[in-house]
Amino acid sequence: MPKMKTRRSVAKRFHVTGTGKVRYKKQGLRHILTKKSSKRKGNLRAAGILEDMEAKRVKTMLPYA
Repeated sequence: MPKMKTRRSVAKRFHVTGTGKVRYKKQGLRHILTKKSSKRKGNLRAAGILEDMEAKRVKTMLPYA
C-alpha cells in the first residue's frame, strides 16, 4: 500500500499537540495594528484551539500527525 499524502497547506497552518488537540495561529496580527487595542493584540497572540469537529476534519488531512 502506498504512503498516504499529507495536505501541505494544512500542515503549514495547524499543529497537533501531544494530547491530540489542534492548535493554530490566529489571524489579524500582520499589519494595521495601530487601531487595535493592546488587549485585542494580546488575545490574538495566544494560540487558538480548534473545536472537536473541525479538529477531526483537519486530522484526516494530516495522516502522520
